[in-house]
Amino acid sequence: MYRIGFSEDIHPVVENRKMVLGGINVPSKVGLFGHSDADVVLHTVAESILGALALGDLGTHFPDSDPKYKDIASSILVKETIKLMKERGFAVNNIDIQITSAVVKISPIREEMRKNIASLLETSVDNVSIKAMSFNKVGAIGKGEAIRSQCVVMLIQK
Repeated sequence: MYRIGFSEDIHPVVENRKMVLGGINVPSKVGLFGHSDADVVLHTVAESILGALALGDLGTHFPDSDPKYKDIASSILVKETIKLMKERGFAVNNIDIQITSAVVKISPIREEMRKNIASLLETSVDNVSIKAMSFNKVGAIGKGEAIRSQCVVMLIQK
């Protein structure tokens, strides 16, 4: 049996915050606004898995009203989501991630992100796809005011 999940997230760019994408600390003069470490990529990874399992969204499981999630590494949220997935007898078949950013070039960090995400999901790097686009100066994302991630995942019952 297969299950498919989708997620989209966007975070505004802010100063005086570290930039974390796909669990990787990215050299940047700006970071992303959010309650956790604001890793927009890992947020969509976790939420797409929750969606595939029909378990709601990230805010249901890790509410920003709970101080214990303040500045938490999003990799921890992904690990907790993977526990829920495994409890239900599923594994990641493959995952496809689209990152839209005019702030950070994705190509230099793509392979490191793929390896990190594959490790978190307990799957092969060959099952993790990361694509990038910039929006060519159109809208808030294209002007470097925000970064967006979209993700679709296919789970397979073990």
